Amino acid sequence: MSTELGVRSAVVVAPPVVDRKVRQRRSWLPALLRTVVGRSAAIVVLLAVWEAAPRLGLVDRTFLPPLSEVLRAWWGLLDGGRLGENARASLVRSFSGFGLAVGIGVPLGLLIGWYRPLAELLSPLLELFRNTAALALLPVFVLVLGIGETSKIAIVLYACLWPILLNTISAVRTVDPTLLRLARSLDLSPLRLFQKVILPASVPVVFTGIRLAGAVSILVLVAAEMVGAKAGLGYLINASQYNFAIPQMYAGILTISVIGVAFNQLLLAIERRLTAWRPGPPTS
Repeated sequence: MSTELGVRSAVVVAPPVVDRKVRQRRSWLPALLRTVVGRSAAIVVLLAVWEAAPRLGLVDRTFLPPLSEVLRAWWGLLDGGRLGENARASLVRSFSGFGLAVGIGVPLGLLIGWYRPLAELLSPLLELFRNTAALALLPVFVLVLGIGETSKIAIVLYACLWPILLNTISAVRTVDPTLLRLARSLDLSPLRLFQKVILPASVPVVFTGIRLAGAVSILVLVAAEMVGAKAGLGYLINASQYNFAIPQMYAGILTISVIGVAFNQLLLAIERRLTAWRPGPPTS
């Protein structure tokens, strides 16, 4: 009899696993829905206004067609292969210049930030070039390097280099002095100090520059492709404007926006992975 009561009490006390999982699912589903709705509400409103304003006559639909027409034009460009061809050309140029800027800017910024004499030597030159807009030098790049791929990759490289370089220099110089004193008290060599303290502490600020450069790489390239290019999203937008194919023009602009957001989210995910030790995740 006592054994039977013990079994019954065990059955009663033991929490059902299925019910616990259901409760957990119910607890995070509303939070997830609130996050998705909160992040997408403004975009949904913008798209709804874009669709409704031309149809209600609030704006001239000749110059701002409804979103549905733009999406049909976008699908036509994608189905015909033009969108993929031009997007591919832009992405190759943009990623090439951006990758070269990261490969040059991060090591050079770490070096300049770490060695004060080198920083003092190069400071006037850095101030001169950082205040010279990349698009202002576009004619110079075209004259020197021609209208081919080299000039477009070079202008992206130049535009992306400065956010990465300057943020990297700032990251090294603004490392918490307490960390440096603690590391020096452990008799770490300068190389170990750089590897174990300076470099990890600099990653968040360095990635801020990299994310800024990611946005710049696309914007500057689109402007460069409007001059002497035969492929690319900038060329597609410019040609559509000249041919008065306004829905196709907006389709190209929409494609650039989506690529920019996707690229930023990719960089943000990499940043989160590399700075997982930090107490709070970076914000987009």
